[in-house]
Amino acid sequence: MAYVALYRKWRPTAFRDVKGQDAIVKTLQNQIAGNRIGHAYLFCGSRGTGKTTMAKIFAKAVNCENPQNGCACGVCETCRSIEEGRSTNVIEIDAASNNGVDNIREIRDEVQYRPASGKYRVYIIDEVHNISNVAFNAMLKTLEEPPEYVIFILATTEPHAIPVTVLSRCQRFDFHRITPADMVERLHELMEGEGIKAEESALNYIARKADGAMRDAISLFDQSVSAMPGEVLRFEDVLKTLGTVNSAVLSRYFRAVLNGDVDDALSLIEQLRNEGRDLGQFVVDFIWYLRNLLVLMTSEASAEELELSREDWIRLAEEGQMTGPEELMALIRLYSALSGDLRGTVDKRVLLEVGTIQAARPRTEETNGAVEARLTALERKVDRLQKNGVPSAAPAGQTALQPQMEEQPAAPADDREVIKLSPAQWEDLQLIRSHWQELLGEMDYPSAQLLKRSRLEPLDGGILRVVFPDIFTANMIKSFGALARLEELVAAKYQKEIRFDLRTARKSEPEPVYITDEELSHIHMKIETDTED
Repeated sequence: MAYVALYRKWRPTAFRDVKGQDAIVKTLQNQIAGNRIGHAYLFCGSRGTGKTTMAKIFAKAVNCENPQNGCACGVCETCRSIEEGRSTNVIEIDAASNNGVDNIREIRDEVQYRPASGKYRVYIIDEVHNISNVAFNAMLKTLEEPPEYVIFILATTEPHAIPVTVLSRCQRFDFHRITPADMVERLHELMEGEGIKAEESALNYIARKADGAMRDAISLFDQSVSAMPGEVLRFEDVLKTLGTVNSAVLSRYFRAVLNGDVDDALSLIEQLRNEGRDLGQFVVDFIWYLRNLLVLMTSEASAEELELSREDWIRLAEEGQMTGPEELMALIRLYSALSGDLRGTVDKRVLLEVGTIQAARPRTEETNGAVEARLTALERKVDRLQKNGVPSAAPAGQTALQPQMEEQPAAPADDREVIKLSPAQWEDLQLIRSHWQELLGEMDYPSAQLLKRSRLEPLDGGILRVVFPDIFTANMIKSFGALARLEELVAAKYQKEIRFDLRTARKSEPEPVYITDEELSHIHMKIETDTED
C-alpha cells in the first residue's frame, strides 16, 4: 500500500478534531443543530489553519442522515461517501486553475439540478480570490439567490482581493493562526496513533517553526520522523533535518558580532555550512532571536508569550546587559536586508560573511545603516566601560560620543524625597537590607544577578517593592518566580511574612531617603538649635 502523508492521514474528519478554531466550530454546529444554515460562507485565514478541512466537515454534517447536536455521525452511507471522496454532493474547485467565466457558468448550470441523494450540494471553492472580476460578476446572482439545496463555501487567504459585492453575500469566518500549544496537543494525538515517541522540546520547536499552520506542523513532524535515526525523535534530529540551529548557536553568533570577533563569527558560519545548514534560514532565525531580545527589553512580554525556554531567558538576561534597543534595531535592519539579498543568490556563504563583517565592524561601510550601527555599538561599548569603572578617552569636560552618554551624577540628598516610615515598615526594610546578600546566596544564579541591580521600596501592609532599572530585568524576575522564592526564604529564615512586589523605575528616578519618626524628631531638634545659634 502506498504511503500516505501524515497531514492527509490525520486530517480532521469531525468538528471535535479541529484545533484552535473553537468559536467557528461552535457557531457552525449551532447553525446545523438549529436548522439555520446559510447559503454562502467565506472562510478566511492564513494557509494551514483548517479552512478547507472545516468546509469538508461542514459539508458532511449538513448532509448526514443521523446528525447529533450539529455533528455528523460518521457512519452513515452519506458520511462515508463524502469521507472517501465518492459523493457527488460535495464539489471541490481549485480557483487557482479554474478561475474563468466559463468555469463559473458551468457551476451556474449545475446548481439547477437537485442532488441525487442527501440534502445539500456543497461547492467548496478554494483560493477564491483568484477568480477574475468577470467571473465574479457572473457568479453574483447565483451566490445571492441559490436554490435551497445549494451551499457555497469560499476559502481564501486574501479576503481583501474579493469584491465587496461578493463579501456582502457571505457569512464571513476568520480562521486564527493555530497556537503552538494546540499544535503540540495534536502532535501528541498523532504520536499515540502512530506509535511514535518524541522529546517535548522537539515538538515545541516544530510547533514554533510551523508559524501558525497545523498542516505545516504535521508535515515538518513527518519529515523529521522520516530522518529519525533512533526510536525517539530528538530536538537535535529536528534541527538537523530542517537545516536550522538552536538558540545556543544564535547566542554565540550574536555575541561574536557584538564583540567584533569576526574570526569566531566566520568560523561558526563555516561550521554551519559544513553541517549542511541552510544559511538563509539561519539569518531568518537570527533576526527572530534579535527580535525576541528587543521585545523583552522594551515591553512587558513574558517568556510564555514569546515561547522561550528558561535557558533562553538566562542567555537573553546576560545579553540584555551587553547591548541596547538602538543597536538591536540597527542589526535587525541590516540582517533583514541581507535576508532579502540571500533569496536571489546561489552562493549564500559569501553574502553572509560580508554581512557579518559589516555587522561586527560597521566602520567598513559608510551607508546610513552602517553609520547608525557603528554609533550605537560605540555608545554601548563606552557605556559598558564606564559602568565597569574605566574612564572614557574623551577630553576633560566633554563626553565620549554624545551628551546623553554622560554619566549622570547622583542626586544630592537634599534633592531626594524624604519618606517617613512606620516602625513596622522600617523594621521590614532593615531586616531585608541587612540580610540581602545572604538571601541572594540562596537564589538561583540568574535571579541573584538580576536582583543585585534592584533596590527596595517599603509599602504598607507588610509589602516590600523591588524596583528595577528597566522592564527587561523586571520581566525576567517575574518569569523566574524569584519574588515568590524570596517570600519563602524570609518566612523560613526569619519567621516573618513579607510580601514582595515589583515595578520599573522611572527614567533618572533618584532613590528616596527613608526615615523613622524618631530620626525625624532628632533632625528637627538640630535644625531648631542651629537657628538659635
